[in-house]
Amino acid sequence: MTDHIRTGLEGGVLTVTLARPEKKNAITQAMYAALSDATERARTDDAVRVLLFRSEGDSFSAGNDIADFIAIGSQTGEPLDMSVFRFLKALAELDKPAVAAVRGRAVGIGLTLLLHCDMVVVAEDALLSAPFINLALAPEAASSLLLPQVLGHQRAFEIFALGEPIDGRTALAWGLANRAVPADQVEATAFELAGKLATRAPNSIRKTKALMRDSERLWALMQREGEAFGSQMKSPEAMEAFMAFSQKRAPDFSKAG
Repeated sequence: MTDHIRTGLEGGVLTVTLARPEKKNAITQAMYAALSDATERARTDDAVRVLLFRSEGDSFSAGNDIADFIAIGSQTGEPLDMSVFRFLKALAELDKPAVAAVRGRAVGIGLTLLLHCDMVVVAEDALLSAPFINLALAPEAASSLLLPQVLGHQRAFEIFALGEPIDGRTALAWGLANRAVPADQVEATAFELAGKLATRAPNSIRKTKALMRDSERLWALMQREGEAFGSQMKSPEAMEAFMAFSQKRAPDFSKAG
């Protein structure tokens, strides 16, 4: 377990807090294991009506911890055995409402997690990005399906291929969020929405969500993405990208082909 993920249950809302603010809530494998436990609990515990993701500090999440990336890239184990894929499977199977409260940066999984949330509240000045290609990687969390569904192919491809952030107002306009509010109102707005969901007929909500999502298809795609992600993670391109990141320079892909 890890102290960097905290949970609390009140009024039927299971709040999951990313609590690693000194690292912009970059997610480690230990954190993924704790996130998996919380998400599985939300699905199986009748006392939980709604799952709410929030964060401490000035960022929702900087994405995967880059040190984990480098370590995993040097291993020969199967990527699908990693804790992150247990979390992704739990997200795919979650049939209760999920809400997210997003302030600051939401990078990589910080953005793709939102595609599995049913209601998303973002700060107007939040910055959302999915810079997988900047790291010579591939999309994950079924985002290769879900992001184009939400944004359309061209906008989704731009987010993937260029890795440049969009702000909270744009996220709202493009359909990635339900509300865009000043940063100091994000948490209150998200808790208000979660509280409303917790009062609705629970079985009706679960059946409605299940009809709106094909969990088996999502998990099958996550595994395909995992294979592409894993092969890229061990590639010379990714090693160059990771090294460039650690050295705070632009990667040089001129010799890649």
